[in-house]
Amino acid sequence: MVALDIDGTLLHRDGTLPGDVRAAVATVVASGVPVVLATGRGWHATRPVYEALELPDGWAVCSNGAVTLRHRPTEVVRQVTFDPRPVIEQVVRHAPHALIAVEEVGVGYRMSSDFPEGDLSGELVVESVDELSARPATRVVIRDPQSTDEDFVALAESLGLHGVAYYIGYSAWLDIAPEGVNKAAALAEVCEQLGVAASQVLALGDGRNDIEMLTWAGRGVALGEAPAEVQAVADHVTDDFTAGGTVAELARWF
Repeated sequence: MVALDIDGTLLHRDGTLPGDVRAAVATVVASGVPVVLATGRGWHATRPVYEALELPDGWAVCSNGAVTLRHRPTEVVRQVTFDPRPVIEQVVRHAPHALIAVEEVGVGYRMSSDFPEGDLSGELVVESVDELSARPATRVVIRDPQSTDEDFVALAESLGLHGVAYYIGYSAWLDIAPEGVNKAAALAEVCEQLGVAASQVLALGDGRNDIEMLTWAGRGVALGEAPAEVQAVADHVTDDFTAGGTVAELARWF
């Protein structure tokens, strides 16, 4: 099986899908090996990529592993939620100017205020903090356009998050998910359904939310732009995405 992160692994930072990446993935599909997208994106933002790649009916892991589904027809197979109130209260206390969003699976996001254009997709609804905290969630997103990802590393440490998992992105972006939820755990369940051992999985990613996946997979490959802590757990570090790193790794095997 081949497990692929989306942003920075299949898509440019501007959201475009290069033709050579599309062709490399098509070669994997033609070989009969399952390709599973494993992403922090919700399904509503994953589906266009799934279809642009012309993937056959199969599996997808979304929301950093909180949502696992099959597509055509779309069926949510597993969805893990948690009580977002303690986390949201901590964020409001430590970072009152931060933007907060709660994912609505397959729909979009409920948010405390408007996020920068392009950050979120789907149906976007502004709600009060109390409303955001009112019901179980698969994911809470924290964003501060005025901060850096290093600032958010410090924020995550200051929050003292317990009973949840969290992932820090490149652009002052913090994803908070149910404890024990990650791409690797979800992919392991997909492998069980497909009869594939973890040792037979090739995984590619470039973000901190890929660490568990790259550690778990038989061959975990980090893109050249990945942070040092991501590269450190990988079995191999390929070239930067813009230099064809994803294509080179897939072409090595397919």
